[in-house]
Amino acid sequence: MSVGIVGKKQGMTRFFSEDGQSFAVSVVSVSPNIITQIKSKDIDGYSSIQVTTGEKKLSRVNKAELGHFKKGSVNPGEGLWEFKVDDTQLEDFKVGSPLSLEQFEEGQKIDVSGNSKGKGFAGTVKRWNFKMQDASHGNSISHRAPGSIGQCQTPGKVWKGKKMSGHMGDEKKTIQNLKIASIDQKNNVILIKGSIPGSTGSNVILKPAIK
Repeated sequence: MSVGIVGKKQGMTRFFSEDGQSFAVSVVSVSPNIITQIKSKDIDGYSSIQVTTGEKKLSRVNKAELGHFKKGSVNPGEGLWEFKVDDTQLEDFKVGSPLSLEQFEEGQKIDVSGNSKGKGFAGTVKRWNFKMQDASHGNSISHRAPGSIGQCQTPGKVWKGKKMSGHMGDEKKTIQNLKIASIDQKNNVILIKGSIPGSTGSNVILKPAIK
């Protein structure tokens, strides 16, 4: 099965392997992913399964979302995610049935996607790792200034894509080929070697590695 699963990042900790090695792991809790819709090429133009996870108060669900969940006889969840599948795999899924951690195994390589931490408005030193100017010898109020951004007369403009100050973080990021260190089926927790995108409590998508 090549579909992924949606989990929630719970932070990081340390893991000890059987041979005594110690390394950092990211902790991801996975509540059952309930299938809300099955899309086919004949109706939707492509084949995929749509899932939701967690629970959401009815007062926080608008009428359009509520009707969508009721159509599949599924309780409203925190959001909707899709995983593309082959036409031949659609028969293996059923609306209302859950996806669990059983599709993954320890030692498997996976790709993890999530929204990186938002840093707000950042300068060039923090955002692009620019070098600072002298912190002494008469320099005043321009220690972290970006320096020149254009030319004098030719062509007399700032090129598009110039590395400058601006919004940093809060972007979808994917880290590939991370190794699953351990899976706790009883507590629905998966330990992934290394760091993954997102802050604690944010949703992440786990998929089998494509490379």
